[in-house]
Amino acid sequence: MEIFSERLVLTCLGPESVELVADYVVRNWTYVAPFMPLADADFFTVAAQREKLRHEAELRQQDRAIRFYLFHHDDLARRWILGDINLSNIVRGAFQSCFLGYKMALAATGKGYMTEAVARAAHFAFHDLHLHRIEANIMPRNVPSRRVVEKLGFVEEGLARKYLKINGIWEDHLHYVLLNPDG
Repeated sequence: MEIFSERLVLTCLGPESVELVADYVVRNWTYVAPFMPLADADFFTVAAQREKLRHEAELRQQDRAIRFYLFHHDDLARRWILGDINLSNIVRGAFQSCFLGYKMALAATGKGYMTEAVARAAHFAFHDLHLHRIEANIMPRNVPSRRVVEKLGFVEEGLARKYLKINGIWEDHLHYVLLNPDG
């Protein structure tokens, strides 16, 4: 599955792309680690990334999550992952909601790519998945990430104290929500 924004292609990847994904993870871990749960050494192996991609495909088929990997339109061969966006914990029924998570490669920061990609992913969530609500939980000190959702109209609903264990420490998170403008 691929969706497009002005400058980006957001695409789901499978196990055939494991080398590309493993390179992206290893190349950017030092940059994203302060905002991620601890990872053991196995996480960085091709085998672990292959299993992660297999699991992502399974969750996508079950309508429980969808991860998009970001590429620049000019990267026709899809050789350089700029970032990724995950719409996770999709709940149907009366809830019709998901959680939003995202990471950007260090080399791609400061160009507005993530704001553009999250806007496109939110449009997909509302118009293709027919969700009502997207929730994002962001550490207060992660100012660039907060700026992304705030630019897109996410509303801060409060502080979740010691919400997630990030890099070995229980961290507070600000809770942001974007509602489907069509109801």
